[in-house]
Amino acid sequence: MRLWAETWVSTPRTEVFPFFADAANLQALTPPWLHFSILTPTPVQVRRGTEIGYRIRLRGVPMRWESAITAFDPPECFVDEQRRGPYRRWVHTHRFLESRGGTTLLDEVECEMIAGWLIGPLVARDLRRIFGYRHDALMEIFKQPHPRPAANIRFVI
Repeated sequence: MRLWAETWVSTPRTEVFPFFADAANLQALTPPWLHFSILTPTPVQVRRGTEIGYRIRLRGVPMRWESAITAFDPPECFVDEQRRGPYRRWVHTHRFLESRGGTTLLDEVECEMIAGWLIGPLVARDLRRIFGYRHDALMEIFKQPHPRPAANIRFVI
C-alpha cells in the first residue's frame, strides 16, 4: 500500500522542519485515540541513525513501535522506517518544499502488512483518519487562517 498526504502552511520551512525534527512534537501530531507515547528518553537528537521507541494502542490493542531515521537532510526531508511494529514494512518519507511563500509538507508512506489483501481497506481507513488528524493539527500549530483546506490524502492499495 502507498499513501500520499499533502499539507500547505504559510510558515517558512526554516521553522517547519525544526518542529518535525523534534521527536517530542510527535504527540501533537498523533490522534489521541492512538494513546501514543514516546518510550525513548527525551530530548531525542533526531539525525540519521536515531532510533525511537513508541507505544500506541491500535483498535484497542497495545503495541510497541520502533523506528529508525534512515535519511536526514535538513531542511528538505527525512525518512523514518519501522524496525518493529504492526507492519511488515513501513517507510515514511517527509518532504518539505518551499512553496507560495510557505511550506508544502509531503508525506509518502510505503507499507506492507500481513494479509494486506484482506485488511488493506481497513488500514487505509485508519491511515486516512490519522493523516487527516495530522493535517488539522498542523493547521492549528502553524496558525493557518480559516477557511482551511481539507486534507489531501491519496492511496494505492
